[in-house]
Parts: sequence; structure tokens; C-alpha cells
Amino acid sequence: MRPGLAISIGQHSDKGRKDANQDFHGAALPEASTRHAKGVAIAIADGISSSDVSHVASEAAVRSFLTDYYCTSDAWSVSRSAQRVLTATNAWLHAQTQSGGGRFDKDRGYVCTFSALVIKSTTAHVFHVGDTRVYRWHAEALEQLTEDHRVLVADGHSYLSRALGVGPHIEIDYQAVAVEKGDVFLLTSDGVHEHMDAAAIGAALAAHPADLDAAARSIAEEAFRRGSLDNLTVQVVRIDALPHGELNELQAQRAALQLPPVLEARMRFDGYTIVRDLHRSHRSHIYLAVDDDTGQSVVLKTPSVDLQNDEAHLDRFLLEEWVARRIDSAHVLKPHVPDRKRNYLYVAMEFIDGQTLAQWMVDNPRPSLESVRRIVEQLAKGLQAFHRMEMLHQDLRPENVMIDRTGTVRIIDFGSAWVAGLGDSTRVEPDPILGTVQYTAPEYFLGEGGSARSDLFSLAVIVYQMLTGRLPYGAEAARIRTRADQRNLQYRSALDAQRAIPAWIDEVLRKALHPNPLKRHEALSEFVQDLRQPHPDFLNRRGTPLVEKNPVLFWKCATLVLGIALVVLLGAISLRG
Repeated sequence: MRPGLAISIGQHSDKGRKDANQDFHGAALPEASTRHAKGVAIAIADGISSSDVSHVASEAAVRSFLTDYYCTSDAWSVSRSAQRVLTATNAWLHAQTQSGGGRFDKDRGYVCTFSALVIKSTTAHVFHVGDTRVYRWHAEALEQLTEDHRVLVADGHSYLSRALGVGPHIEIDYQAVAVEKGDVFLLTSDGVHEHMDAAAIGAALAAHPADLDAAARSIAEEAFRRGSLDNLTVQVVRIDALPHGELNELQAQRAALQLPPVLEARMRFDGYTIVRDLHRSHRSHIYLAVDDDTGQSVVLKTPSVDLQNDEAHLDRFLLEEWVARRIDSAHVLKPHVPDRKRNYLYVAMEFIDGQTLAQWMVDNPRPSLESVRRIVEQLAKGLQAFHRMEMLHQDLRPENVMIDRTGTVRIIDFGSAWVAGLGDSTRVEPDPILGTVQYTAPEYFLGEGGSARSDLFSLAVIVYQMLTGRLPYGAEAARIRTRADQRNLQYRSALDAQRAIPAWIDEVLRKALHPNPLKRHEALSEFVQDLRQPHPDFLNRRGTPLVEKNPVLFWKCATLVLGIALVVLLGAISLRG
């Protein structure tokens, strides 16, 4: 059995020479499946001494982080999940401050400093605000990973420049650090680290290698002996094992399932009755089936026989259902999840009585602008559902869009999707280009990661194709290998004498299809809005200069003109001579 993430934690907190302890700390070590999906979380908070309620703030900050972080979607990255939780915590603490004695004096409010460590897979994610600290003890050296948010004033005094609960908005420092087996992390309040050095911390760790609680207590006691007047809190975290080669969630699920046989009509298969084939390709076989328990029509997708030995393909095959279970949108295909146990490797999804967008385009070769808008608006809503969950579809094309008999549009086939949360769990080489090249954004061909603007590019290609019957770049984008190739990619105008397309629509598409993602629309909603009510810039814009439209042709013409002028000039000189 491959080892997973294993850590040891030691903790100690004491009021020290103060009357009460305003520090709070805690850790969450979830079971294996949750540990793989979300990691292990450790947090420390330190209340400000001028406030009588800051201990409440410290406890609330730590408890909410250790609870609410695990309630966020496992499709989200660690960074997004933690930032969302801390933003909500800060808003609640600030509201409490505003309704209490700290409304006019923040030093009496629900305010605390905060640091947290989330260890997931082989990465430590550090979140920090205030003057608690996170250190790493590595190779007999102490490395401070956080920066104190304090401002020095006269006479050596200082004040906190950032803390939870001070204002309605908060900026959280974040960094991700690769970890190795044997690494030790320390989280400390200022009552400890202001009086300790690397030698003393190293001595405590060396004296208690098997008892981290004793090591934490020893560090706090030494800080007390050295004259600390503040509360004393120490957390020690040691990496005992890392998930090198660990199966991720999809791989583990795949390993427990048998490969399915070739299915035939009327065949009984794992609680379903096969009705007929729907589609066959080199990647998968798709069947219409009936759930024997409910009588519901469903679609079953099984891996192609040719790819049943391709483990990466099989992992991505299961990704479709994983994604579908986490997205709730009327414009995204829904999974069919029966109560019974699954025995074979396949995907079960809802059946849509309709046609693909590719077939719709064949049936409607010259659609009205309004009908195109209605389809695009629904597709944008489906893509937005992906993006809210920190997912990218990455293979949006007419064959992956279904339109049912009511006109409702749904995005299907999520096997090429990118999921931030799964990316946190597994260190892999960059994926090859998974989408269809004619609809794939240029940045993918440069080996760069995609973004929401990459899905926007694919959507804009579909719009262009619906309106013109052709593709804006053809296969040219697939030939991009360098930045120069990207810059030289030439957009072909959608304007056509045979089709009544407004000039401003062409300008909207030109922007959405720009080879540089930073020059596209910032959001899907902006693109959709421009297709209905364009920005004045699109309406007032004159024809694109030739130097921008086709720089090669521009310089050829310029060279020709200069050549002619030179000949004329030389002729005039010779005549005078």
C-alpha cells in the first residue's frame, strides 16, 4: 500500500505572566479521503492585549478556519478555500467590533492576529495576517516564512498594521512551499518568538524528537525563563511521510473497477438495460440505456477498447462524472447517480432528447443574430458555473454542446476539464493539449496554462462559426510555437458580402478572439453584453488599419511604394544629369 500524507503535531499554550490567555490554537487531521482532498490544517491566533474581547476573536478565527475550510468545495484550490473562509471570518469579527465597544476604538474590538498552515500532498500553504509567525526548521536552519505586519514608530514602539477584525476588508499573505519528509514547521505567538532564537528552538526539538508536545512546551518555558511578559503558544508540525506516488481520488476509484465489455442492444449491464448505440469514437463508446430500478433513460459512456490500457485516459474518463457532481447549472449536463454499487468503469449521465450544436449548425446554416445570442447566453452561463468552481472546460466545441427540444443548451463532455483542487493534490507534468485544436486558445500551444479567457476564446470561435460558416484562424493557431507566432496570428474578418453581419459584431469577435488572452474581454458577461449592447468603442471604431490587420501585406505595399519612389527619384536625377 502506498503511503499517504502523515504528520505529527505537538502543541502548548500558557497565559505566561498575564492574567488570562488571549491566544488560541488548533489543528484538524481528517480521515484519509478528506486529508487527500483538503489536506491537514493547523492554525494559531493571538488577541490584542488592549481588548477585553480579543480572546473571543482568537477562538472564533481558529475554530471557523478549522471547520469552514473543510466545508468548501474540493474542486477549489487551497488558496481560494482558505481566503474565502478568512474573508468571511474577518467580516464577522469586524461586524462584532462595529456593534460593540470597538466601534470608535479598534484597540477594544474583536481583533486578533492569525497564521495558518495547510499541508496538502507535497505542499505547505501558508496564510498569515498580523505578528504571529510560521517557521520552517529544515536542514538544521530556522527559516521564517511570514512577515510581521507591524509598523515601527519612535522610541522602539510599534503597532499592528494588519489584523483580523480591524476593517471590513482584509489582505491575507499567502505562499506555497514545497515540503520534504522530515521538515518541521513551527507556529508561534509573539510572546514566544520575540524571546527565542534558532539555537534554543533546535535544542528543544533535539531534546524531544519523539514527543512534540514536550518540545512545544519546552520552547514556551524557555521563552518564559527569558523574560517574556506575554501569552505563550507554540505548535510544532513534523512531516513523517509524503504521498509520493499516491493514487489520487480518480485513480483510486478506477483501480477498484473492472473494465467493461463491449455492450450490445438488450444487454443487461450493472443494473442497466442497453437500448442502442448513440455514438462511437476512438475515445469512447456511448449508449442509450434504461436504469432497471427507476425506468429512467440515461446515457452510458464506456472507454474505447483501443484505449483501455491508457491509464491517463481512464483517469480523465472518470473526471467527467466527478465534475458533473460538483456543478449545479441548468446549462451543464447532470450525472445519473444510482444508489447501488458500481462494478465497472463507465460514466452515467442524464439523457438529453435533442441534437448537438454541430447538427444544429448544419440545419441552420444562416441563423439569425438573435438565435445565436440565445445560444451564446446559455453557453456562457454554463461556463460561468465551471469558473465559479475553479474549473476550466478546455474542450468547448459544437460537438460538446447539446440543445434539447425546448431550446435549452447544455455543455457536455468534461473529460478535458482542469480542476484547481485536483491540481493541488497531484504533482504531474503539464497536460498535453486536450481540446480540439480549431477551438483551442493560442496560449495552450505555447505550453501556458489556460484561464477563463481561454474558454471565452473557444466560445467566441463557436459564435464566429455560427455566423460565418467558417473558423477565424482555421488550423493556423495549432502551428503556434513562439511568442512571435502568437503575435503574427491574423484574425480574418467575419464580415461577408453574402451575410448581413453588423460591423460592430465583427469588432466584438475580434477582441474575444485576440491571440493574446490579456487583450480579450475580462469576463464572459462582458462578451455576452457586447453581443447585445456593444461598447461605444465598437460602434465608433473605423476600419482596422492595414498595419494591424495584415502587417506583412502592409510592409510589402510600403516596400513597393518606396521602391517606385526610388526609381522615380533616380530617373529624375538622371534626367537632370
